[in-house]
Parts: sequence; C-alpha cells; structure tokens
Amino acid sequence: MATAQKNAELTVKFGKSAKDSGSTAVQIAVLTERINELAPHFDKNPKDHSGKRGLLKMIGLRRTLLKYLGSRSETEYQKVITELGLRK
Repeated sequence: MATAQKNAELTVKFGKSAKDSGSTAVQIAVLTERINELAPHFDKNPKDHSGKRGLLKMIGLRRTLLKYLGSRSETEYQKVITELGLRK
C-alpha cells in the first residue's frame, strides 16, 4: 500500500514544496506508485475483475493528467516521464 511516508517522499521529489501535494506532477507520481504496487496482485489473482476495473480507472486518470501536464509544460512533462520511467 502507498503509505503516507512514501507519498510525502514523492511530494518532496516532484512538488514545488513539501506541502505541494496537489500539483499535477505529484498526483502522477502517487498514481504511478499505486499502479506499480497493484501489478503483483493481478499476477497472482487474474480473475479479480473488479480490482482490475479500479486499476484501469487509475491508469486512465494518470493518462489524463499526463496529457494535461504535456499541454501546460513540456519540460516538466519530460522530467516526470524520465523520473518515473513511463515511456521510452
């Protein structure tokens, strides 16, 4: 599970300040952490369809946030993509 401590670390790394948890880059980082933590669960439980639906909703939300960030600031978008290792 994504803990408050891990979220605080991501906020410091991607936010403008330690309390900037609402910026787009921080939201993308937290969603990516949650998505990466759920991947092993679905390897063990392939029939968990309701959980998979929630995972797909998170992926869609992250995609929307990435699209927004790309339209607002190309440099910050590239920084977030490389830091999180989302695209090649």
